Amino acid sequence: MFRLSKLADYATVLMASLSQDEGGMLSAQALAERTRLEGPTVSKLLKQLAQADLVVSTRGASGGYRLSRAAVEITIADIIAAIEGPLGMTECSIHSGLCGRENYCSVSGNLRKISAAVESALRAVTLVDMAAPPRQWQPRVSVERLSAEV
Repeated sequence: MFRLSKLADYATVLMASLSQDEGGMLSAQALAERTRLEGPTVSKLLKQLAQADLVVSTRGASGGYRLSRAAVEITIADIIAAIEGPLGMTECSIHSGLCGRENYCSVSGNLRKISAAVESALRAVTLVDMAAPPRQWQPRVSVERLSAEV
């Protein structure tokens, strides 16, 4: 089954929570309380998100974390890549030459198409979309259109 790791899921929850504060700073502890995630997990994820330039941290009594740019400019693909690395269904769909069977594989081309479609779908969903109540937003790209393009 293809699914996100718990850490990527939790990172999305944290980022959606930060997006609701429109530039305000939140401490790791406040985020942990708001999202009901464990403090050490929140701290670990915030460090990774900061390294990927998705959040900005400020030290001090009034410090904390905030989004590095507008929520509409941050996609779910950005968050997943920050936590899990490059997006792709298989190694060969991320980088050529990593699989010794690549030259003989009959499915690698189609797996690359699937990976591109999944990545496009994830890039079409922003933090603004994720923070909206369910059924309030529609993806900006349809699966039917993706399969025709890829």
